[in-house]
Amino acid sequence: MRAALRTRYGGPDVITFDDVPDPVPGRGELLVDVHATTVNRTDCAYRSGSPWINRVVCGLPRPRIPVLGSEYAGVVTATGADVDRYAVGDRVFGFVEGRAGAHADLVVVPTEGLVAPVPAGWELTAAAPGMEGAHYAHACLRVTGVGAGDRALVHGAAGGIGTALVQLLHAEGVEVTAVCDRLPLHRPDLLTELGAAHVLELTSGADLRAAGGGFDVVLDATGHLPYTAARPLLRPRGSYVSSDLGRGGQNLLLAAVGPVTGALGRRRARFPLPHADRTLADHLAGLMASGAYRPVIDRSYEFDELREAYAYVDSGRKVGNVVVVMPTAAE
Repeated sequence: MRAALRTRYGGPDVITFDDVPDPVPGRGELLVDVHATTVNRTDCAYRSGSPWINRVVCGLPRPRIPVLGSEYAGVVTATGADVDRYAVGDRVFGFVEGRAGAHADLVVVPTEGLVAPVPAGWELTAAAPGMEGAHYAHACLRVTGVGAGDRALVHGAAGGIGTALVQLLHAEGVEVTAVCDRLPLHRPDLLTELGAAHVLELTSGADLRAAGGGFDVVLDATGHLPYTAARPLLRPRGSYVSSDLGRGGQNLLLAAVGPVTGALGRRRARFPLPHADRTLADHLAGLMASGAYRPVIDRSYEFDELREAYAYVDSGRKVGNVVVVMPTAAE
């Protein structure tokens, strides 16, 4: 099969294309013919090896697994032993963090991980970005316990995780204030359409203080809002959550002392530890089927344009998600 590889860490230029042996599904696994994949923040971190924690996960001093790609949608072509939930020909989508391999013609995925049937009526290219951003967003919601009637501010609301956060919070009955650097010119009402009650675009000259205060939770979807800037926006006992480790891993340290500050009735930081299992995959697929959640797609690229897709995601200009269409889908 053809695959996108990297044997060292670096920019998009480290990506090469080559033929590699077809993967074989083991017990409890599926072999999926990839029709569409994505380039997301996880992929860029695994490619670049930055921040440092990604090299611990991916391998030192060079990547342990050469094939890139974590998110996919496609068709089951084979199953391993003890697989009774899926059959050859089923359309599935999912996320394979930690083992990668989705930037290829074929990928092996565990049935108990983040994989689910594609909802009826959905194109594979539309379903491909359904898991990565949403599973990080769900972790942010879970760690705070935010629910109906609460007020949340999402900083970086126009990105892959941010657009998922706005929709998942809205589905839970949370009043959402969405903050972003810029809104897409062709969809200026995007965040309102996704469920945000209030939208603050910082490029219009507005200051973050214009969002007000008294939020039950402030969610940093891009890693660009430090706790010190978020703290004044929170009510007493309110929570700050970031999808990023922060400078020097400070968000982990802040979360470690969070129980103490919380017990004192003060604002606290929490750190979301995402979990990837079948229950969450089914939950997200159900939200997609009901119309409560639909991943936002910014651009689509052909597989041969994968380096260009990575460069665009690296630029920080994307809105929502970037999809890569595989040759199988084009055929």
